[in-house]
Amino acid sequence: MKGVVLAGGTGSRLNPCTKITNKHLLPVYNKPMIYYPLFSLRKAGLNNILIVSGKGHSGDFLELLGSGSRLGMKISYEVQEKPGGIAEALGLAENFVNKEKIVVILGDNIIEDDISDAVENFESMPSGAKIFLKSVKNPECYGVAEIEDDKIKSIVEKPKNPKTNLAVVGCYMYDPKVFDIIKNLSPSERNELEITDVNNFYLKNGELKFEMLKGFWGDCGESFDSLLESSKLVKNSHLASL
Repeated sequence: MKGVVLAGGTGSRLNPCTKITNKHLLPVYNKPMIYYPLFSLRKAGLNNILIVSGKGHSGDFLELLGSGSRLGMKISYEVQEKPGGIAEALGLAENFVNKEKIVVILGDNIIEDDISDAVENFESMPSGAKIFLKSVKNPECYGVAEIEDDKIKSIVEKPKNPKTNLAVVGCYMYDPKVFDIIKNLSPSERNELEITDVNNFYLKNGELKFEMLKGFWGDCGESFDSLLESSKLVKNSHLASL
């Protein structure tokens, strides 16, 4: 099984800090933001990683991370020519994945939990997908899941009136057919291929599982406040010493 870190986008919500650099290279307490998703994958036993970044700053990732050997992993790189959504960025990983299962983490997401057990469980599943959920104060900023009888009933992207406060975390596990799903998606109103549409495809086919995160989840790219809060949470957690 392989890992993919999606580190594209313009980072407009963190302007002007992102005017001359990629947001995933900004510091979160004592490390560049991109380190945290990489370390989550490494701890889960995934050492063969692809980073998908936007055009303009890919060389900065290479300068920082190189081959990945210093971090105990093998890192490959792919460039998303222009912002087209999380699902489009993931589609660029098809050749790298080579029909294996994958674990995908957004490069601005910090997960305190050890996801090793979830990854092991997903690896034993014959097919399908798995996502993580977390209760948040601002669910309208995320994909929001509704649960019924311990199963996901629906997922709505950035609803104006969320039915729950359960946000879909930026960490996803997919079987190889995810790339065929992406190829058949239609752009949203934002003219992007949405990862929520991918998750809903699996949901409609009864193949979407979920787990609840217990520790903190930091979405560093949501706002300057979330970036600051993530730094404070990291400082007081085991992540500071990784």
